[in-house]
Amino acid sequence: MSSKTFFCIDAHTCGNPVRVVAGGGPILEGKNMSEKRQHFLREYDWIRKGLMFEPRGHDMMSGSILYPPHDPENDVAVLFIETSGCLPMCGHGTIGTITIAIEHGLIRPKTPGIVRMEAPAGLVLISYVQESNKVKSVKLVNVPSYLAAEGIEAECPDLGTLKMDVAYGGNFYAIVDVQENFPGLEHYKAEQLIGWARVLRQRINEKYTFVHPNDPTINGLSHIEWTGAVIDPTSSARNAVFYGDKAIDRSPCGTGTSARMAQWAAQGKLKKGDRFIHESIIGSKFIGTVEDYAKVGDHDAIIPGVEGWAKVYGLNTITIDPDDDPYAYGFQVI
Repeated sequence: MSSKTFFCIDAHTCGNPVRVVAGGGPILEGKNMSEKRQHFLREYDWIRKGLMFEPRGHDMMSGSILYPPHDPENDVAVLFIETSGCLPMCGHGTIGTITIAIEHGLIRPKTPGIVRMEAPAGLVLISYVQESNKVKSVKLVNVPSYLAAEGIEAECPDLGTLKMDVAYGGNFYAIVDVQENFPGLEHYKAEQLIGWARVLRQRINEKYTFVHPNDPTINGLSHIEWTGAVIDPTSSARNAVFYGDKAIDRSPCGTGTSARMAQWAAQGKLKKGDRFIHESIIGSKFIGTVEDYAKVGDHDAIIPGVEGWAKVYGLNTITIDPDDDPYAYGFQVI
């Protein structure tokens, strides 16, 4: 394969990176983004690895590729790529992608201030606030989110048996609440949480199966959501979301926030119209809301809203040349 060039715009959403591929993305087959995601995984996952992994990326890198919408009523279709894979949905990625796309004229919404975005997980409705040429905030109304399992158990190195709930917010999350063997994320270093989460995720997936009722291509538990005490007493909750093989989300994680709200709603701790202020490991915040109720298969679900901000900081022209570079497709050091 000859050298391939990608034109990228970099930003961060509340501290976590987003790299939008503005040019050079592959032509994909499929009648929706779920089918195109499968095509990408079959033939083009080298692009994800080359752009997300070292030396062109890093352990926390995530990004997206823009496509024309399949429904003419919508504004854009998005494929999410990151070190952990090609995700069905990414909340912080959506906030960063929309910020980049509006500020750099990559999309022109049919209705100013509103974006209808097709993701592999489904249609996501987005609103944004723009002042002059800057996007100040982005709010996404995410896909229906639900509590998938309660009180599952798995053995965690050093900590022992942990009880967890599993919730879906665009990806499946094991939520580790404060309990006898886990006093809270604030008591541990990030490197400890990462090492434990990698083993914990593997053990959960060996013991349990999670499949979306409406889309069997969305399956498997991909994220561990550690919880703990808030930094700001006005916040509702705090998390540290593990993804990939070595990453802790620097943002509060949009799909993780959606999953956590679905868990709380199922427990009667949140209701329609409530605000849920979610902190990240570094203290950045998303504002979550329960927009409405829904059903996913036999599961009661919520329609979550998640609001945050992003800042654009760079333009990149990146080449992947396997004929010249032995690390063209990237690498990870674990």
